[in-house]
Amino acid sequence: MLAIVNEAAQAYRGVIPADRWRDPYMPPDELNGEIADGVVFWVAEDDGRLLGVMGIQDKGEVALVRHAYVAPTAQRQGVGTGLLRHVEGLTGKPVLIGTWAAASWAIEFYRRNGFTVVPDRDKDFLLRRFWSIPARQVETSVVLADGRWMNAQRRNPADG
Repeated sequence: MLAIVNEAAQAYRGVIPADRWRDPYMPPDELNGEIADGVVFWVAEDDGRLLGVMGIQDKGEVALVRHAYVAPTAQRQGVGTGLLRHVEGLTGKPVLIGTWAAASWAIEFYRRNGFTVVPDRDKDFLLRRFWSIPARQVETSVVLADGRWMNAQRRNPADG
């Protein structure tokens, strides 16, 4: 899994803020910490070859898609969409996804798959409430939400 994450994360080099980049992008202790914090990872494979990885984390009233990466050689072949559909199917809760604001390819992927970028007024609140990330990452990220979250906000706008 780390090989997929770190290989696919090379797309962020020079795109996300330099002060948030590191190499490797995800070291082993961080992966272990994410698992200990409740991120459940799923993989896509073909004939024993790992193609992609995506995590889901239950955060009470919502579920978060975490660490979604597809091997560069397997991108644009439905691997990410398949993993996303799989993890979405594991929960009946609204699903939120955080990603770098400068990662236009990731944002477009999630939009094509039915997610909406939440308004800026909600983004910081959501990132601070459901993620454990530094303030600098909050500043440079976006949150996307599925239809369940968006519909709940229309019904109860004070919740978000």
